[in-house]
Amino acid sequence: MITVTLQRDKCIGCNYCREHAPQRFTMSKKDGKAVLLNSVEKRGFFVARVHDDELDSLQNAAAACPVKIIRLSGY
Repeated sequence: MITVTLQRDKCIGCNYCREHAPQRFTMSKKDGKAVLLNSVEKRGFFVARVHDDELDSLQNAAAACPVKIIRLSGY
């Protein structure tokens, strides 16, 4: 399992995460920022545990993020 962390308050709404990993990210219609699907909030960070088969798309999303607010661990 992989742990994905999103620091949502620093999101600039570029949509790159959704382009690379649409199964895991969407954009909020309320404020235009990224939403990590099926996550829980922990002190301002949104955290989700996902299967290893999503690693490539999540790595691409993290690499594409211009403000570097997506972190992956546990792989």
